[in-house]
Amino acid sequence: QVQLVESGGGLVQAGGSLRLSCTASGHTDSPYDMAWFHQPPGKEREFVAAVSWSGESYNYADSAKGRFTISRDSAKNTAYLQMNSLKPEDTAVYYCAARYWGTHLAVTTGYNFWGQGTQVTVFS
Repeated sequence: QVQLVESGGGLVQAGGSLRLSCTASGHTDSPYDMAWFHQPPGKEREFVAAVSWSGESYNYADSAKGRFTISRDSAKNTAYLQMNSLKPEDTAVYYCAARYWGTHLAVTTGYNFWGQGTQVTVFS
């Protein structure tokens, strides 16, 4: 029902910044939460950050707090992940995700629409 496409990944030096974008299409008339997950090499996919439909509520993983900022522009059906002070440990495939309204934002499961992923590589 919702298609997601990420962009903005790439190679960046440790300490640098990168901004990821995710554009939604399809059935975007109903309210939906958006989130970012990542999957480091050899690890399971894990939650990074989420933002509510209104853009007023946020949820961050501990590793992202203070460094990453999630935002969205509902008029453009686009979410962003601003990543600052990047570390080699942030190297991963980053996935955009969405779910229709109905779940507390603190709950990091239940996202059923996924993008294809974009690679972020941080070198020291």
